[in-house]
Amino acid sequence: VQLQASGGGMVQAGGSLTLSCTASGSMHSFPTVAWYRQAPGKQRELVASIISGKIINYGDSVKGRFIISRDDAKNTLELQMSSLTPEDTAIYYCNAQRGILQYWGQGTQVTVSS
Repeated sequence: VQLQASGGGMVQAGGSLTLSCTASGSMHSFPTVAWYRQAPGKQRELVASIISGKIINYGDSVKGRFIISRDDAKNTLELQMSSLTPEDTAIYYCNAQRGILQYWGQGTQVTVSS
């Protein structure tokens, strides 16, 4: 399975972006999907996840601003981001997990200017 992330770009503070991640195979086969991000000089961190198909978690820094969703019929995972700040600048990675298997997308750059 390959994951293809898209939708990144440059946006001004306060703006919005929607990231998409498309799986080459069935997204439905992955109970857990997530978005992570990695800013320059920082460790990769969890942004949001959907666990066992229904439990949604958000990182503290994005709660109330980001929404994660999945559409298994389209094999896609989305991350709607709003009220963006420069601190959201990072490479965003989609992730899909099934048991001990993990798959990563190639990353998409999000840059928020002040």
